[in-house]
Amino acid sequence: MVKGTSRRVIVVDSPDPKLFEQAIFIVRNDAFSQEGVTSQQVLGEACRIARSCAAPPAVKPPLLQRIPFWCWLAAAAAALAGLLIWLL
Repeated sequence: MVKGTSRRVIVVDSPDPKLFEQAIFIVRNDAFSQEGVTSQQVLGEACRIARSCAAPPAVKPPLLQRIPFWCWLAAAAAALAGLLIWLL
């Protein structure tokens, strides 16, 4: 809760409006006093952070889909060779 002080805020519309409408960033008082920092840079950083937070989490495919095709071929060849040796 902020009492008795004025704050600068940046309101960014959510890139994924299914869950959130807006992201609100409270800007530090000394953010613009640093050399070379412009309001466009601060706004761009806020937008970048909002987009990265709304990105879907990376989902790993199931283990069987992550095994390379050549491993499946090698396992099948080994099984076939073992079957032929057993039959002889």
